[in-house]
Amino acid sequence: MRINGHTRMAAVVAKPIKHSISPLIHNMAFEKTGVNGVYLAWEVEVKDLQASIENIRRYDMFGVNLSMPYKQEVIPYLDELDVSARLIGAVNTVVNKNGILVGYNTDGKGFFKSLPSFAIRGKKMTILGAGGAATAIIAQAALDNAEEIFVFTRQSSYEKTVRKMAAISRQTKSSIQVLTLEDADSLQDTINQSDLLVNGTSLGMDGISMPLPEQLELPDQILVADVIYQPFETPFLKWARNQNVTAVNGLGMLLYQGAEAFELWTGKTMPSQEIWQCLEAVSYTHLTLPTTPYV
Repeated sequence: MRINGHTRMAAVVAKPIKHSISPLIHNMAFEKTGVNGVYLAWEVEVKDLQASIENIRRYDMFGVNLSMPYKQEVIPYLDELDVSARLIGAVNTVVNKNGILVGYNTDGKGFFKSLPSFAIRGKKMTILGAGGAATAIIAQAALDNAEEIFVFTRQSSYEKTVRKMAAISRQTKSSIQVLTLEDADSLQDTINQSDLLVNGTSLGMDGISMPLPEQLELPDQILVADVIYQPFETPFLKWARNQNVTAVNGLGMLLYQGAEAFELWTGKTMPSQEIWQCLEAVSYTHLTLPTTPYV
């Protein structure tokens, strides 16, 4: 796409952010859909966040994506919040609707779209962690009518997590239990009941750490997912694959949460399969993107 006087901007705002592959994904999407847009990475200091958000309206941008540490800090500068953003208490996408800045959270939708031939409705999920990414997944599972959600958190975070999950449960009328990661017996019991096991923590980014005890066993039909995509195979995923179950990393979540944002901005469907193939070609991953992402 040739940049001209009609080109509109979108950006990802965070610090640090220069490492992000979001510009690659979204600029390919603009090119392949014929949308006259360009996507940049804005590494912004906290003191400049408000001015950066005001620039969305000032320069008639499509909007922005937010990453850490600004998913919560951005909320006071927005005009409206979507139901998912209100429920989660964090925003990863801002859409410029004719000068009205609306905050969304597409992380949960992106996560579930990334899972191969899986729908959470009527199923049970065990998730490790209750931070930003995990909360987005929990909230989306609740909105999508999961039968039961088991949330495991550290003992030190237990009371805070109970309060947060109670609010989500109350607003969605869903069943959410909070347990401690230190309780290995309860973790094994909930895994045995679950259709989906998710690592929603950062443990494994170092290529060494495990978010749960390695002696735990997985039932045959469980699907395992990690929100981490670098490294592409975490110790958690390797542990799951060694037990011969399907396991997926977080790159699909990154792609599909971006696809949700792209559609909110442009009204067009991101050609996700084509973009995944391009990512493979430049060696971002050797994993297979599900062809039927979300039912």
